[in-house]
Amino acid sequence: MLDQNKSDTTDIAEVMEFTQMESARQGFVSALRKHVMVDLAGEMRQDYETNVKPTYTKNNGEEPGTPRDVKKAMKPRTRYRMWSSLRYNAQEMVWASVQNGVERALPEMIHLAKDAAETNPAGGSLRLDPDLKIPRYVSALDVHLMPGCFHTEHTKDDVAQGAVQVIGGEVFRGSFRHRKGNPGAVGDSIAHYLKLKHPDFDPKRILDLGCNTGKNLFPYLDVYPDAEAHGVDVGAPLLRYGHAVASHDGLPVHFSQQNAEHLNFEDNSFDIVTSSFFLHELPVKSTKAIFTEAHRVLKPGGLMIHMELPPNSEVDPYYGFYLDWDAGSNNNEPFYAEFRNQDVIGLCNETGFSPEKNIKILIPNYGSFGADKFKSFVNGEIPAPQHGNGASWFIFGGWK
Repeated sequence: MLDQNKSDTTDIAEVMEFTQMESARQGFVSALRKHVMVDLAGEMRQDYETNVKPTYTKNNGEEPGTPRDVKKAMKPRTRYRMWSSLRYNAQEMVWASVQNGVERALPEMIHLAKDAAETNPAGGSLRLDPDLKIPRYVSALDVHLMPGCFHTEHTKDDVAQGAVQVIGGEVFRGSFRHRKGNPGAVGDSIAHYLKLKHPDFDPKRILDLGCNTGKNLFPYLDVYPDAEAHGVDVGAPLLRYGHAVASHDGLPVHFSQQNAEHLNFEDNSFDIVTSSFFLHELPVKSTKAIFTEAHRVLKPGGLMIHMELPPNSEVDPYYGFYLDWDAGSNNNEPFYAEFRNQDVIGLCNETGFSPEKNIKILIPNYGSFGADKFKSFVNGEIPAPQHGNGASWFIFGGWK
């Protein structure tokens, strides 16, 4: 679909030209992250199993039972402290490695984004709200340590934060086998899962909450090409950038700047409401408000489906500790651990979804798992890979 319908507009990402030194720096940062997240993380787990866990068990009469127990035992370890420091610095280096190129190309990117917004060559739309109040959980911190977070506008009609997010994201995942070359892997995997699991389900309108630049919304149109796709986010630079990408790729996506807690769509107007890597960045009370809104805008028989980090109830104490590294000041995600301690199905049920119609499952990453194996998974013949580094995705939600 993408190649057949691609418009004549210039790809907004193609105007960025990095120097040889900048490209080398990006390659180094990407390789460093892989070393930290795979090699050093594996060594740290081995240290825990071989040394830390037995010592804790001997001193306390039982094994560590919670992520908090594991953290208390691991925090003094030199190996953990080195791993944590390297991970933090690598995260900052991701964004720094692309900022100079983004700043040089910014005037041309703004021109391309404005042209796309004025002409809407693919038939999509961009609707911004300059009076929208940015929630404090976005504005108070640079989430993911990304300078300026998702919403900051440095100049008129800005797209810089969208460009930093997208190009920095390529550095972030570049060396990881499961993530490389597929920035929309979550949407791609969920859409294919739904198509195979529910072949008679034919969604006509799809809504992505906290859509960022639309990377996990676009793949739905590969699987459901006749659907009308909508994405909402509070970050105007992300939406401008995403709309320019959609216009170039011939995707008629409708972007609008909204707070997902207070949507301006009509009741019973969508068949799918989805999100990816979104809810753990919100206070739980905001998540409940968003689920309530999702239930309101869903048609009867529609589906709310979210991808998130698996809650602590779904993983062992060590992996819970490992995932919770992002919480708080480590990655400026203060609600991360709170969300992962929730009963996610309970949150669905509290906001109008029926306990008999819930979904909670780990699915493989479609692109790396392969179409044949993915079909075998859906048929119940083989399990999903262990969660980690994009090998699989934890999804949950419910039918209305």
